[in-house]
Amino acid sequence: MAPLYRLVFSAKKYEHTSPLLRELHWLRPERIQFRLCVLTYRCLHGSAPSYLAETIHPASSRATRHLRSADTFILLVPSTRRSTLGDRAFPAAAARAWNSLPTRIRNAPTLVAFRQELKTVLFRECFPVDLLPDTFCVPAEQL
Repeated sequence: MAPLYRLVFSAKKYEHTSPLLRELHWLRPERIQFRLCVLTYRCLHGSAPSYLAETIHPASSRATRHLRSADTFILLVPSTRRSTLGDRAFPAAAARAWNSLPTRIRNAPTLVAFRQELKTVLFRECFPVDLLPDTFCVPAEQL
């Protein structure tokens, strides 16, 4: 992908691509989390294939009484045997990505609003305002 960024901006071969990504509003590694969260939103709202929607379970479905956490729309993260394969499976990865989102994004009324809010949050994590233009993408909690 780096050659594509350089082609769009006519950048030199050894120039950092992070400032170019920021200017294009492109998500680099966060695009995987973006896709997972959008697919999870579609599963929860009935617009995804049924074979995927059947693998997603809200935490409130296991509760025997009404809890405050039922209003936060948290998903159950299934336990896995292997960290290499099981943690990467859709049910586990999607639930972890979904649960990491702020509540206001999880409660978005439409898919368009959800995508806009999600991209804004992921973009701000990848490119904090206080970073210099020539630094790499670092999660905000590591700064």
